[in-house]
Amino acid sequence: MPTNLTVLRQWTMLRLVPRAPAKVAVKDLQQQLRDADFRVSARTIQRDLIELSTLFPLISDDREKPYGWSWQRDASSFDLPGLSIPDALTLTLVEQHLCNQLPPTALDALQPQFRSASRVLGAMDETVTSKAWLNKIRTIAPLQPLQPPALNEDCQRTVYTALMKDLQLTLRYKKRDAKEATLYPAVHPLAIVQRGGIIYLVCTFAGHDDVRTLALHRVQEAGLVYEEAKRDPGFDVDAFIASGAFGFLTGPPIVLRATFQRAVAEHLFETPLAPDQLLEPCPDGSVHVTATVASTRTLVYWLTGFGAAVQVHSPATLRAELKDTALRMAANYS
Repeated sequence: MPTNLTVLRQWTMLRLVPRAPAKVAVKDLQQQLRDADFRVSARTIQRDLIELSTLFPLISDDREKPYGWSWQRDASSFDLPGLSIPDALTLTLVEQHLCNQLPPTALDALQPQFRSASRVLGAMDETVTSKAWLNKIRTIAPLQPLQPPALNEDCQRTVYTALMKDLQLTLRYKKRDAKEATLYPAVHPLAIVQRGGIIYLVCTFAGHDDVRTLALHRVQEAGLVYEEAKRDPGFDVDAFIASGAFGFLTGPPIVLRATFQRAVAEHLFETPLAPDQLLEPCPDGSVHVTATVASTRTLVYWLTGFGAAVQVHSPATLRAELKDTALRMAANYS
């Protein structure tokens, strides 16, 4: 009785066999199967093909070298259900990391493939390299990890559908400190942006041109309005992000000048703060940094996180804010 792994290997092999007059040699099949994570001898492949040729319209051409196998030229079009191991691995990673970035229709269409991918990898031994890969790769947050907020899946689906189809929305949205939710009867969706564990809807409101961001987990009710959403042709989501909108923008760009202890400045040599960043080693081993950056609360939190390992020189307002924060922190621990 063939095992699940044997059946999967044979299915994969049948997909690799071309239609005549093209042909594939056993040694080439062996290499392609090895690339697909199946370690098998040429003799086993040849035996499998002979057995499968009694069930499928496969032919062996041994008239001239290189010998090879083909589907018969006039064989009916034939497609095998199921997934290859690389397909299953890819779909599993998509399910783990991209679910919040796919429109509902695409996500629904992929559910059978996600289930098939789970079954395929579930049949694999833990030592199979593709399955082992899932335990060898991780994505972690650079800061303190936080649990994502609870999200109303029906609201998320409605918002994503409106964005995909360029339709207006009606939203009941509860601001962080509000006692009651606010009804927005005509919301024009522009983009979805995920920042850490929080998903934001970038949008405009009817009668207003300024771009807003709404945290999706604060949406209590969402409905489709079957009218075309208004989209500013000049809107660019990448430019909007680069403007500092998701770092809680507090003003125009600033030129940051600060001195970092060498140990905490190391990452700036490989991951600069800005394209114009300038790093200057100091005699005491520290590093002076100059860069044009967005003036955001995120920048303040980032600098504060270095504690005594950074000293901001300018702008003066930023230096004063960090000094005040340091004094209040010292008072908290005195």
